[in-house]
Amino acid sequence: QVQLVASGGDSVEPGGSLRLSCEASGLRFGDYAMGWFRQKPGKEREGISCISYNNNMAYYPKSVKGRFTISKDNAKNTLFLQMNSLKAEDTATYYCAAASSRSGSWCPEEGDQVDYWSEGTQVTVAS
Repeated sequence: QVQLVASGGDSVEPGGSLRLSCEASGLRFGDYAMGWFRQKPGKEREGISCISYNNNMAYYPKSVKGRFTISKDNAKNTLFLQMNSLKAEDTATYYCAAASSRSGSWCPEEGDQVDYWSEGTQVTVAS
């Protein structure tokens, strides 16, 4: 049974940092491209970062580029998202996602490309 467990969400002030983690089990983690998505109240889930199965490439939309960094530790079956310079608009529920792919030039930017989801972890950025 595949399980993705996201953690690390918290309340921080603007300008602060957080690191999210996602521990995976029940799958060959090294064969999966991974991603982080977020969902704000009343909005659709959006992709904010993803990484290929072998860490060869990563994607960031303009909204987080330069502030967020994704990393994938295949030895520990764990995905990370380092979030710096957090803004109020980063407030959302964050989800990690796995997509089966051994393409070193692809990662899941859209939700319909995902095979497995974690439960959410809440990030709140407020003074």
